Amino acid sequence: MQNDNAPRPDRQDLAHLPVPLPKTPPKDRPFAALRNWWDKAWEDDGVLNLMWMDILNVPQDGPRNMAPWIRTVVMLVGASFVILAVLAAGEAALQALHQLLTAVPTVQVGVDTSDSVLAIVDQPVRTYIAQHSAGLPIAASTVYTLWLATGITALVLGYFTRSNALRAMWTGWGAATVFMVWTATPDMSRTVAVALTVLVWTLLSALALSGLSLRRTVGRPAHPAKTSTRPDVHIHMPAPAPAADQNSNSPFRN
Repeated sequence: MQNDNAPRPDRQDLAHLPVPLPKTPPKDRPFAALRNWWDKAWEDDGVLNLMWMDILNVPQDGPRNMAPWIRTVVMLVGASFVILAVLAAGEAALQALHQLLTAVPTVQVGVDTSDSVLAIVDQPVRTYIAQHSAGLPIAASTVYTLWLATGITALVLGYFTRSNALRAMWTGWGAATVFMVWTATPDMSRTVAVALTVLVWTLLSALALSGLSLRRTVGRPAHPAKTSTRPDVHIHMPAPAPAADQNSNSPFRN
C-alpha cells in the first residue's frame, strides 16, 4: 500500500512554484469625468436637461415669461448684431466720405474755371485755398469740398431745423468766405467783389436765419393759481337754533 504522505519523485514542492504577478489596476478611460458629468447633467434634475426644457417652453412662455438666461443670451446676441451693423455702416460711410472728398472737385483749385457771376466769389476762394493749403496733409480740392459742404449743410439744416448752432456755423462760414474774397481779389476790384459777396450772403441768410428774432421776449404775467375743487367733500354745518318767540304770551298771537 502506497502512502500519500511520502514524497513522490514526479511531484513538485509548492514552495518552489512561481508566484503570480499582481494585476495592474485598470487605467481610467480618457474623459471619464467629463462623461460622468454629461450623464448626470441629462438626468431629470440635471443642468442640461433643465436648460433644454426651458428652450422647449419658450413658445408657450413668450418673451416675458421665458427663462432669464435665455433672455440674457438673446439680448447679448441682438446687441452684438447691432454693434457689428453700426461698425460696418460707419466704416462704409467713412470710406464713401473719403472717396467723395478726394474725388470732388476734379477741377484744379486756384485756376479760373468759370466766368459766371458766382465766379466772383468762387474764384477768390479757390485761389485762397490753393495758396494756403500747400503744407496740409490733404489736397486743396478736399479743403475746397469741405468748405462747400459746410456752407450747404449750414444753409439747408439751418432753415429746416432752426438750430442756433447751425446758424452760428452759417454766420462763421459767411464771414470766412468774405475774408477769403477780400484777401484773394486784386486791389482794383476788391471792393466790388466783397460787396457782391456780402449781398449774396445776406440773401441766403434769409433762408438760413429764417425765424430768428432779435427782439427781447417780454415775460407774460403769471397765471393765478387754480384751486382744485373736490365735489366729494361735504362740510356739514349745524342747523341754527330756532329763535325764541318773543310774542308767545301775547293774546294777539295767531
